[in-house]
Amino acid sequence: MTDPNMTASWIIRYLDSIPHNNVYYAKCTLGGVLACGITHAAMTPIDVVKCNMQVNPAKYKALRSGLATVLREEGSAGIWKGFGPTFVGYSLQGACKYGLYEVFKDLYMNVAGEEATKKYKPAIWLAGSASAEFFADIALCPLEMTKVKIQTSPNGSFPVAFGTALAEMRNRKVETRYPFGSLVPLWSRQVPYTMAKFFFFEGIVQQFYTHIFTDPKESYSTPTQLGITFTSGYLAGIICAVVSHPADTIVSLMGKAENRSKSVGQLVQETGFVTLATKGLGARVIMIGTLTGFQWWIYDTFKTSVGLNTTGGK
Repeated sequence: MTDPNMTASWIIRYLDSIPHNNVYYAKCTLGGVLACGITHAAMTPIDVVKCNMQVNPAKYKALRSGLATVLREEGSAGIWKGFGPTFVGYSLQGACKYGLYEVFKDLYMNVAGEEATKKYKPAIWLAGSASAEFFADIALCPLEMTKVKIQTSPNGSFPVAFGTALAEMRNRKVETRYPFGSLVPLWSRQVPYTMAKFFFFEGIVQQFYTHIFTDPKESYSTPTQLGITFTSGYLAGIICAVVSHPADTIVSLMGKAENRSKSVGQLVQETGFVTLATKGLGARVIMIGTLTGFQWWIYDTFKTSVGLNTTGGK
């Protein structure tokens, strides 16, 4: 039950119909594990081609032909390279991304107070998501580096098995810069991506419930609410892909052995910003739009299955 003494001082954690206590945050954290781990792992074949388009554009020119090249040279196992570190890494990232977002969002709303929260809610979405992603990327970085190395190494030149690949990354840490050599580019990719993901998702959901589904949110069925969730997530994902793609290309390029001594500035200068921003973008839009839509759908489906409300509203 809501504590009247707490609501009197406007503590946001206790103003929702479901109190935002530690159990609530734990459920959101688990929902994030499922949302990110499952979706990123399922998109591994597209990710394999996208990463190779970024590091070897002469050979991997487009998504369809790139996929055919991987299948021809490495067989069906080739398109699933990096599945293990992808699933584990993005499960950890999802736990922090979604769980900590709820924590930081409530924290910043409490600090801002009732009036400022209503006036500057979008800024709170941005601050909460950026704070959450900062920590999420620290958890993700060693596994993301391992994934990229597996996916972009020539066939037979680097272990594919998860455990063996991790050990090899440690053994070659001077070359690979494992475990946090790609953390700054990862922040550059993921923090803007996550800020856009949460900002536009929350904003699009708000527009749906303000202008189209104008009755109280709880009056709509769970399938209708989840449909709004998926549509909002997909649209937000397209924006996210464009915003974060240059940094994503940098992360892929840093996985190549010949780039190990180069700075981010050197890679940008050598590659050119237009190439960084566009090479592999089509594949990434498909990947991130679909992935983000399903992430939000899985997250909110899990939340409703454990007695929580869907995300967002008027």
